[in-house]
Order: sequence, then structure tokens, then C-alpha cells
Amino acid sequence: MTAAPLTAVPAYAAPEPKAPLERITIARRPVGEHDVLIEIAYCGICRSDIHQVEGDWGPAPFPMVPGHEIAGVVTEVGPAVSRYAVGDRVGVGCFVDSCRRCDNCRAGLEQYCARGTTNTYPAGPDGTPAYGGYSTHIVVDENYVLRIPEGIGLAEAAPLLCAGITLYSPLSHWQAGPGKRVAIVGMGGLGHLGVKIARAMGAEVTVLSQSLSKQDDGVRLGAEHFHATSDPETYRKLANSFDLVINTVSAPLDLNAYLGLLTIDGTLVNVGLSAEPTPIGLFSLIGGRRSLAGSMLGGMRETQEMLDFCAVHRIGAEIERIGADEINAAYARVLAGDVRYRFVIDAATVAAPVAETA
Repeated sequence: MTAAPLTAVPAYAAPEPKAPLERITIARRPVGEHDVLIEIAYCGICRSDIHQVEGDWGPAPFPMVPGHEIAGVVTEVGPAVSRYAVGDRVGVGCFVDSCRRCDNCRAGLEQYCARGTTNTYPAGPDGTPAYGGYSTHIVVDENYVLRIPEGIGLAEAAPLLCAGITLYSPLSHWQAGPGKRVAIVGMGGLGHLGVKIARAMGAEVTVLSQSLSKQDDGVRLGAEHFHATSDPETYRKLANSFDLVINTVSAPLDLNAYLGLLTIDGTLVNVGLSAEPTPIGLFSLIGGRRSLAGSMLGGMRETQEMLDFCAVHRIGAEIERIGADEINAAYARVLAGDVRYRFVIDAATVAAPVAETA
């Protein structure tokens, strides 16, 4: 049994760069042979959504419907779909296609596709607009859809599709686990999930945050130690302490100071992205055979592994549910650091009367 064909759906979009988001109608493609139609239940707000709307990352097509932390339920499948059925709980993350032929794609590292992934938004391969998850429905190829296990609520699962995998991937790759000392820099939408996941992996977890204002939360979520990076004494006390430091902060940092926190053969991994150049003193690396690295998302196989891991350990994002009419206020609060720890849009509220048509 399939749902009626669906092409026009409500969404929230920025009509032009830096403009407030407003309700419009968008067109979704018909369900193809390998496609899945998803009724969106929740979509998380990622800081990158704000960067995109503000035009910080270069030209992009408008109107722009952001959203790449999507959780919902399958309502229709194409005739050749084998992985999903109507009623399945599913999610969609930051990309919805890749070349599928390069060495990286064949190795399950689609996020590093040599020809480039097709992002969930803002543009398709031909440069035309691609609409994200601030909407009621989305059509996605089954190969780029994830199964959300029953152990996680859909609202709490939505941010795992970006923030969760962004932390899980480096923690897994650099083998966080028993006997490893891990520091998470920043206690925000990314960092709070890093704390939960690293602790569930069995690592000894420390939070390095600008202040101690979130210390109680950090300890509640699994951190054994919490230190303020605004205190210069922190760097002296913690010198040579960590096997792995993961920086989730998008503001510029003195990475040399954080490299000094690593033990021999330790690694500093950056998942936060500052727009400003960051100077590195090579003595910060050479002195302890340390490594400076970066990490971006995870492939489809690893993202599913992350969701299954989080279900077993009952890990979901700490969220604040909002209605679609609160998106612009939520953006302002994200920029002010006023969220603990991820805004999630209730997609049912997107379906109010439509104001404009794209």
C-alpha cells in the first residue's frame, strides 16, 4: 500500500541571504524506483544551517530550506526499494547521494566522496535548489536513508544524524575506549553528545569549556572532570594528559595550547570549523610525536553503527522542542549560546496555512 503522490509540501525557508525564515510551499520530486518518501517528524537546528542562511559559506540558491538532522516515518516506497517499508522509523543526515564508484564510496566513506557528495541542501548536483528538513516531507534514495532503532525517540535521534555522527566517527576512528583519556573541547550541541558517546565507549572523559557554567550538566552526562579553558592554570595542570582531544568549537582557538595537553602519540581532532586561519607551531607537534587531525561526519555504514550504538546505550540528544514559528528566535538563541543543547523543530507545526509559494 502506498500513499497518494505528493509533490507540493509546506516548508520554512529563507527567501534571500540573511533574511528571516518564513513559510512557503516547495516541490518534492515524485517517488522513483529506489526512493523513499518520509513524513518528517522532527528536524534539528544545526549551527551550519545559520551559516548557510547567512551566506557565510559562499553563494547558494534561494529560497533556502535548511535542515539535515531529519527523523521521521516512511509513508511510501518505490517499486525497487528493498531496505524499507511503510511505517519504518528512519533518518536522513547531511548528504543524500555520492558517486558510489570512487574508492572512498566503495570503502563506505561516502562523506569523503572523491567527486563530492550531494548535500541534503542547499543545492543539487546541477546547482538547482535542494530543500532540507524544515518541511513536512522529503524524498530520498533508500541508500542514503538510516534506520532509527526503537531505543531512541525520534526527536532525540534527529541531532544524531549530524552532531552525533560528527563525534562518534572520530571517537571510533581514534579508538576511544577503556584506558583512554579523552577531552571534549566545548559543551554545546556537538560536545554534549561527545561526552555521552565517549563515556559509553568506556573512556575517561574530561570537558574543557570556556567557563564552569555547564559543569553540572557535564558530570550528569558522563564527564568525570570539567575544567575552564579561560583559566590559564588549566593548561599547566593538564599538560601531557590526554590520548585524544576533540575540538567541537567553531570559534578560533590557540591550537598550540591544546596540543600541549596531549600525551605522547596523542591526537587533537578538529570537528569545529573556524573561518579564520589558525597558526600552528611545529614544536607543538614534534615535541611529543603528536598529531593534528580533522574529521567530517561518517559514511552510511558508520552512521547506522552510531545509531545502533546509541540505541543500545540509550543515548539521544538533549533537546528543546520548538514550533516552526519559533525558528528565527531559535537562530538568535543559538548565536547567543542560549540552548541546552539542540533545538528540534516539530515538523507537525510546519503544516500551518501556507503564506507564499516558491
